[in-house]
Amino acid sequence: MTGAQKAEALIRHYFRMCNAADRQGLIDCFTPEGTHYFPPGLPGAPWRGAEAVADGWMRCVKDLGSKWTIEKVLASADGREAVIEWTHWKTAVGQVLRGDEWYVFTPDITRIMEIRAYYASPVNRDQPINSLHGFDYEERGYHLSPPGVPGRDG
Repeated sequence: MTGAQKAEALIRHYFRMCNAADRQGLIDCFTPEGTHYFPPGLPGAPWRGAEAVADGWMRCVKDLGSKWTIEKVLASADGREAVIEWTHWKTAVGQVLRGDEWYVFTPDITRIMEIRAYYASPVNRDQPINSLHGFDYEERGYHLSPPGVPGRDG
């Protein structure tokens, strides 16, 4: 398996752990000091340490009904860094947020050291879907419903 393939596999595993609300699985994806950075406005951010990251996503699943999909992955040839495009489905509150994340991995590409999240737009809590204005997500093949929800691609 190439470095890029290892990076993508780890990211996809991390998202499976998020969607399964598997706290230990999430912790195991990160180095103990792993950090997840966010744009301004998220209480408690950045999340520093594998347990803090796991606990943050566990709260999102519990309070927001969060589910996530990966739309695109681009990894460096050596697998030490990658960037993805994602969708965060907040099913309990009827909101959708899209964005990108930049990943930095351990040299052996077995753990995440750092994630830097960038949102497609500022979070507007009055809008049910936060995404790029005028971008045709359906035409481009993006998910239009969260995992496990009946629909075109859920």
